[in-house]
Amino acid sequence: MQTALFVGRFQPFHKGHLRTIEKILRENDQIIIVIGSTEESFSDRNPLTKEERTLLIKEALKEAKIPEKTYKIIPVRDINNIERWVDHLNKHVPSYNRVYTGSKLVEICYEKNPGPEIIKLDRAPLPISGSKIRKSLMKNENWDKMVPKAVGTLLKKWKISERLKETSSCK
Repeated sequence: MQTALFVGRFQPFHKGHLRTIEKILRENDQIIIVIGSTEESFSDRNPLTKEERTLLIKEALKEAKIPEKTYKIIPVRDINNIERWVDHLNKHVPSYNRVYTGSKLVEICYEKNPGPEIIKLDRAPLPISGSKIRKSLMKNENWDKMVPKAVGTLLKKWKISERLKETSSCK
């Protein structure tokens, strides 16, 4: 059984993340979705809590009709130590054969700790990013086209635009 790992902050979960998960599941039997930096929330860069991010992912995958049996969502705190990060992560997740990443930092961590196959994702063709969505949320600009409908509904319900404005004014 092929199991893949996909790590992200998912601040917020967007259509690029969803497309990546769909691609990974076409190439593997299961995916472990690791929500990173779970200790951070209510800031400009990380406005959402780990519970909110988990719910956004679950609702988006449900909406996309991705069977629950094909994925696990596991929140993991960051330890801010590149040398020990992979070992730390592996203590929290089931075994996996592949790591899919568009992050140079994740690549570096795994190159220092050989094991699973590293599959590099090309982020360049996607005009979507969490930082772009957060900026658009702050300005009340067209952000909802970049996220799955279920994610947009929850972000509006949670008034994330207001939260971002409040956290940026606290600086």
